[in-house]
Amino acid sequence: MHSFRKLQVYTTARELVKAVYALLETMPSTEKFALSDQLRRAVISVPSNIAEGLGRSTNKDKGHFMQIAYGSLMEVLAQLDVANYIGYISDEQFQQLEKLIVEESKLLSGMINHLK
Repeated sequence: MHSFRKLQVYTTARELVKAVYALLETMPSTEKFALSDQLRRAVISVPSNIAEGLGRSTNKDKGHFMQIAYGSLMEVLAQLDVANYIGYISDEQFQQLEKLIVEESKLLSGMINHLK
């Protein structure tokens, strides 16, 4: 039970959540209910779907939730790209988060392939 908490795919997703939440503290307050809110929902979806998927009984169900987590991860990347483009976050901040996203995407891809 709760074995998902020991997996690198989950712990890296959790690190990404922490990093994005810290970044959101620096975003303009005018974005509180727009880009920031959307980014918060997308990033928390990654570890949530990993946990939910790994709680399922079949590999098909597990893989489905890993694919949803991957989609949410790509949504986070796109939103951070937009935040960088409009000047809410620096190139350096974007690059640091992008490294975490690349790491997580590799872990999720590996998990998805393993479950096929």
